[in-house]
Amino acid sequence: MNTSTLSAATIVGIGESTRFAHETFTLRDTLFRDLVEHHNFRTLAVQDSADVGKALDAYVREGKGSPTEALDNAWRPWRTKEMAATLAWLREFNESHPDDQVTVIGIKPTQAKREDYDAILNAVRAQAPDHLAELAAHLDPIRTAHTVDEHVQRARGTHLGRPFKDHAHDASALLATIPGLDENIRARMALIEEFHNHSVAGRGSFAGEAEVWAASIIDHYERTGRRTVYWDGIAHVSAEATTFGKTAAEGAHASVGSVLREHFGRDYASVAIGFHHGNLGVVDVPPPASDFLDADLGDRGRPVLWLDMRTDPITSPAKMRSISGVYDPDRDAKEYLAIDNVARAFDLLVHIREVTPVGWLP
Repeated sequence: MNTSTLSAATIVGIGESTRFAHETFTLRDTLFRDLVEHHNFRTLAVQDSADVGKALDAYVREGKGSPTEALDNAWRPWRTKEMAATLAWLREFNESHPDDQVTVIGIKPTQAKREDYDAILNAVRAQAPDHLAELAAHLDPIRTAHTVDEHVQRARGTHLGRPFKDHAHDASALLATIPGLDENIRARMALIEEFHNHSVAGRGSFAGEAEVWAASIIDHYERTGRRTVYWDGIAHVSAEATTFGKTAAEGAHASVGSVLREHFGRDYASVAIGFHHGNLGVVDVPPPASDFLDADLGDRGRPVLWLDMRTDPITSPAKMRSISGVYDPDRDAKEYLAIDNVARAFDLLVHIREVTPVGWLP
């Protein structure tokens, strides 16, 4: 492993082509630990809400609770044994470096949590019980998105049909007709409505909100001067705008990494960790189509292959494997990220030949 390509950067984005593989997570974690221990990186930024980031930070810096408790309200892909082990390592590092600790931040605005639904229902049960059944008919289906994303439910055929953002809007309108409710309850409802409006299904797009998320990282750096490692999928850390094969008609979308590259220049470095084939627990992923970059890298036969794009660039367009929660092996040839110039998008490529599943927390 050679991290010299990354060591001079201010911000390093490390992305995986799947969030479900033990080996890709472990390799990203190894890179992160090296940057912390040897290159003075002192912030881990993750794609999650600001309040989740605060919970993770409270554990790693102050020892509040346990790693698994800190992950209770985290986005499902973070609730793994591997992530818990990362947090435990960070806690040990911080205990041994009390004056030079690593902090964790969530790059998304504060989001609704599962307990917000309970608080609203309990308040209406006490204040306006005649409206409880109608309100529950809106809130009960949509709270399931905090366990399985709405767009994933649609892909799996378990979605009940009506868009969750419509249920959230109607619940908010109903709540507005009930007098005497505490403003905290109304604020919780606003968070729920915002959560569903800004979800993948609510936006109708797999593209994230790149400018908002990148601004969190930029603001944190400008306030603290802390060099930051940003963890996400390869589509988000890419230093160039990206296009998904299955949504090619939408055109290229700005990525968090492209916004960071524009702001920091070459002081933003990006890493893509991909794989050739393997078992992800929920699905077996076959070898990629022959026109995928992953096929070429996998054919080189190495268990782990490292390619420095600054010294040995791949400047041609490429299809790179990208597997989300709606992945279907029957559509494998369309599950890709389209990159116009690999060397402009990523500074370092790491390719793993075969992967196995992450260990999910309950």
